[in-house]
Parts: sequence; structure tokens; C-alpha cells
Amino acid sequence: DMKPEEYPLLSDFLYEAIFIPEGMQKPDRTIIHQPELALYIEDFGQADDICLVADAGVTVAGTIWSRIMNDYGHVGEDTPSLATALFEEYRNQGIGTVLMKAMLQRLKEAGYRQVSLSVQKANYALRMYEKAGFRTVRENPEECVMVRKL
Repeated sequence: DMKPEEYPLLSDFLYEAIFIPEGMQKPDRTIIHQPELALYIEDFGQADDICLVADAGVTVAGTIWSRIMNDYGHVGEDTPSLATALFEEYRNQGIGTVLMKAMLQRLKEAGYRQVSLSVQKANYALRMYEKAGFRTVRENPEECVMVRKL
């Protein structure tokens, strides 16, 4: 579990969660203050908020967090949305899969019936979500909203 004193790290991970297609330049960090992104971390620590971390010894390698919010992946008031990110040097090592499995179990234990997320179709993480049992429920040419029954 992420400790309350670690919540400020969520701004770093929110920035890392922004998918940048190959060949595109990263946006300025201030992008996380735009309302549609800020809602992922603003006032984190409310009753329904859950955040798990992957500890890499001296630092946190990655996070996965959920909260009920009207975000890109919103499907209903009873369904938490997920966000996940790893620092670049920790990607493609299975850490995201471990975090996902732990979060799905935690959400199930908390009594949720499903969880949702939004992902760009070009994002390599899409395959991980499919392997974890997420299914597309809504899409447009660039992204899809996926739901995983618990």
C-alpha cells in the first residue's frame, strides 16, 4: 500500500502514465494540472482511493491506483477507474502485471464488481490489460475503454 506521505509521488506517476507515441515529444510536466488529468490525483486518500506501489528498494518503481471518478475510463458510479505507471527503467520486467494482479484482488476484496480503464490503442500496455481479462466496452479511433469483471 502507498503510505499517505508518499501520495505526492502520484504526480510523478501521473506524468509517467501519459502515453507518448514513438517519435512524439513529451509534453511539459504542467500538463498534469489540467482538470481532466488532475482528477486522477487531486485530494488522493479518500475512502474509495486505493494505491499500491512496487518498491525497488531505495525508490518506488511503479504504482497502480484506483478511484471512483468521472475520467476517460468512467463507466459508472460503482466502478473505480485504474491508472498505472512505471518509471521507464522498470518497464517490461513484469512489474506492471504483478501490480495489476494485486490491485484486482484488492478491489474484489473491497466488494467491487468491476473496474475500468482507458488506454490508447497504440499503447503497448493494451496487451497487458487484455491478458489481465479487460475487455473493450467503448472505443474511438485512438483509444478504448476497457472493463474487467471481478
